[in-house]
Amino acid sequence: MPAPRATAPPAAGPQATGPSATAPQAVGPQAAVPGATAPEASAAGATAPGASARGRRLGPVALVVAGGLSVQFGSAVAVLLMPRAGALGVVTLRLVLAAAVLLIVCRPKVRGYGRADWGTVVAFGTAMAGMNILFYQAADRIPLGAAVTLEVLGPLVLSVVASRRLVNLLWAGLALGGVVLLGGGGFDRLDPLGAGFALAAGAMWAAYIVFSARTGRRFPQADGLALAMAFGAVLSLPLGIAEAGDKLLVPSTIGLGLAVALMSSVLPYTLELLALRRLPAPTFAVLMSLEPAIAATAGFLVLDQALSTTDALAIALVIGASMGAVRTQARRARRQDASQGRRTRTIRS
Repeated sequence: MPAPRATAPPAAGPQATGPSATAPQAVGPQAAVPGATAPEASAAGATAPGASARGRRLGPVALVVAGGLSVQFGSAVAVLLMPRAGALGVVTLRLVLAAAVLLIVCRPKVRGYGRADWGTVVAFGTAMAGMNILFYQAADRIPLGAAVTLEVLGPLVLSVVASRRLVNLLWAGLALGGVVLLGGGGFDRLDPLGAGFALAAGAMWAAYIVFSARTGRRFPQADGLALAMAFGAVLSLPLGIAEAGDKLLVPSTIGLGLAVALMSSVLPYTLELLALRRLPAPTFAVLMSLEPAIAATAGFLVLDQALSTTDALAIALVIGASMGAVRTQARRARRQDASQGRRTRTIRS
């Protein structure tokens, strides 16, 4: 979960170029609507800030949901790759190819950063590699639905621990009920080692949330993500080579690995990194509980895995928890906007 936002310089990162930075430029009515009459301009000036505020609140949520869709449909492609390269081979292809793409696109600078900055990148890369390695080990031993359910407990626990509002306990509990239903119960019948891997993957997922946010505040754009991905790829490379060997060099395997890398790493991690710069950690963590629901949908559409009534109920609970978290954040943001407006008027008067 992100550290307190007060630690981030106001002009650092995308906030300097996002809606919150450009909104003050349209202070006067004529600036909001060029050429408008006075009454029209006044009305536009009254509604534009509200629309901008809604965009600032809903934009990060849309980024998280889009990232979840990408990563879960990317997992469907990974199913086709598993028999060719094994679990560790898939992780290696995913991280190595994703790191290559990000390093080429971002061309991150390596000078001008301190020890704390590089420590954050190393921690982020370690969490990223560990999360993927542990999850695929779990999926190799227990059903995918149960593995995802146990993994999601990490962000859910994080949301409860970090939240200072009682209502977030309700949304976390509702989401927990949903993911348990989606796992189908019967956790006592799971392979203990596989369940342990899934829980450990959830812990690494929680660490990923923490260090993703910190990296996003310390590095511009996606530079920190590219560097962390490269470090995670280096960590996973020996394991992938040991399991898959020269199978990793087959052109068709590389092609599928690139698809997995783009859908399951590059796109979702970038979207989440951007979202975490503006989205409170408890809300983000509860939104991540959408992952089992999205996974079930991807399985139904891509892999022809039918949904039972219990699965549909579980999805409804998870989505309900996510909607509640979004509404809670929206109300809190509105109060903050109103409070800031009152302070601004007081200073001007």
